[in-house]
Amino acid sequence: MTALEPARPVQPVRPVQPVQPVQPAQPAQPAQPAQDDPSRSRDVHPRTTAPTRPHHPARIPFPLVDEISRHCLEDDEPETVHIEVHLPGRLDHERLRTAFHQALARHPRVLMRQVPTRWWHRHYTWQLTPAPDVDPVVFPPPGPDALAHARARALTDCPPLDASPPVRLEVIEPAHAAPVDDRRPAAPSTGTVLLLTLHHTALDGPACLRILATAAELYAGSTGPAGSTEPAGRTSPSGPADPPEPPTHPTHPTHPTHPTHPTHPTHPPHPPCPPHPPQLPGRSRPGLLTRPARLAPDHSMPPTNPTTSNTSTSNTSGSGSGSGSGMLLTELAVPTRPPHPTGERPPYTVNDQLLVATYLMAARWNQLHDRPAAPVVITMPIDDRSRGPHMPIGNGTRLAAVPFPSTTPPLTPHTRPGVAPHTTSTPTPLTRLLHQTSAHTRALKSTTPRSPLGLPAAVLTSLPLPVGPRRALTRALRSLAAPWTPTTLLSNIGRVPYPLDFGETGGRATAVWFSAPARMPRGLSITTAATCDGDRIHLALRWSRALLDEAAATRLLDLFRSSLAATAWLPTAAPAARPPGTAPAPGPVPSAEDGGAP
Repeated sequence: MTALEPARPVQPVRPVQPVQPVQPAQPAQPAQPAQDDPSRSRDVHPRTTAPTRPHHPARIPFPLVDEISRHCLEDDEPETVHIEVHLPGRLDHERLRTAFHQALARHPRVLMRQVPTRWWHRHYTWQLTPAPDVDPVVFPPPGPDALAHARARALTDCPPLDASPPVRLEVIEPAHAAPVDDRRPAAPSTGTVLLLTLHHTALDGPACLRILATAAELYAGSTGPAGSTEPAGRTSPSGPADPPEPPTHPTHPTHPTHPTHPTHPTHPPHPPCPPHPPQLPGRSRPGLLTRPARLAPDHSMPPTNPTTSNTSTSNTSGSGSGSGSGMLLTELAVPTRPPHPTGERPPYTVNDQLLVATYLMAARWNQLHDRPAAPVVITMPIDDRSRGPHMPIGNGTRLAAVPFPSTTPPLTPHTRPGVAPHTTSTPTPLTRLLHQTSAHTRALKSTTPRSPLGLPAAVLTSLPLPVGPRRALTRALRSLAAPWTPTTLLSNIGRVPYPLDFGETGGRATAVWFSAPARMPRGLSITTAATCDGDRIHLALRWSRALLDEAAATRLLDLFRSSLAATAWLPTAAPAARPPGTAPAPGPVPSAEDGGAP
């Protein structure tokens, strides 16, 4: 035992353990157990591991306008918006396709598709995609009927919502023959027509035009973003402030197509109109229970040669004459307005003249069909968005109702051709109506934007119900409210704020048409626009075949033409001073602040 005791001093080796003070460095080691536990490592470093997860495209619930439109879709009346741009030159196919795809990438909000939805889901949902699911650029075979067929597809073949993007661009090349009037074709035989068809549930016409303007800039080789010719100082095309305008009827106008006599006298001042002109009988807004006038249906005559040669497209998407829609395209002279000092607001805009002309057209049409007099209510879209390169893409317009009286004012020009009804020193009923319409539309444009479709639509989309019951409720209420639907829709795009210049080969747009859906019970839509530097109004009249046939629509367009001419201002001495066969120079085409969008 004593021999073994010398071995005990070996135990002092334990003092080597003071090396353990290295353990204070172990506070950095709590991560080590987590690295052994994969589930814990994901909790400790969620930010560093997130990028390794598969990327899922963003999803956006349908906005209010999109949801209401989705609820009310009908197979017989596709919800399409048609945009037609005429160019004088030719375009390279691959270069155009590349430019349009790059424009889509610059406006990624258009790259979307609808997520498959069941009736019990809470919302319809858009899914943004990094690239198009299908190529939206199509080059149909050229031919004399290529443009007519493309227009027919724009009315019947709606881009699907389940494929990104819900837009189709068809490039129509010569030879095509689609005359607008008896003087010149819709486009030269060497030109090109860009025809866009978009699903109105996803976006509207101005948003799609913004994308096309970006594509034009990219095609032409511009290094910067596509600009806008929107007047300086404006934040929106239909905002509360109107930009200064030049005189609409200068003392010595010079225009190559509208000559005037060189000794034309200075125009007398326009008769003053009080700030609050006296109300015409029935001018007050119709009551909530007052039913607006409905356009009288007319299928009485078979198609005949129209009195005016217009571009006509009439199609059926189902059987019988009650399905589908038709479309007429034409050009109109800009109605003149009274002169006003530079920098001051004109007494009324061309948009106001278009509204009054639409009212006169509807009222006179019903009179010719022995319909009882009723207030005419016109739906006017108002677009508060900026038209610059960062314009929001989607459905961005709000709808406003413009009421008119049930009794129409007398129209002197139809008994005394060449003399406007408001050229005397005393304001005529039509003059007062123009001033009242101007005051009303300015008030509508200056109001704070609320629900784009009104309070009932906002309540319907906010109900805590699945989309199935909400859809059934929306369609039922729409059917019940049909008698109170406005008479018609007038969408005045105004002067397009982009040059739409495709460079030396394609050239700058010479004509642009829009057409909005014309579903029943309204059954009629009128859309007007003008090119950036043009002096003509390009009008599209689109109707439901359940309301009119082609011959009746042609007569209705002639009625609109004469009604718009009745709103033109002429000086009292002008008929005696002008040589026969001449006409006064038109006022400038309204800019984008004068109207809204389809």
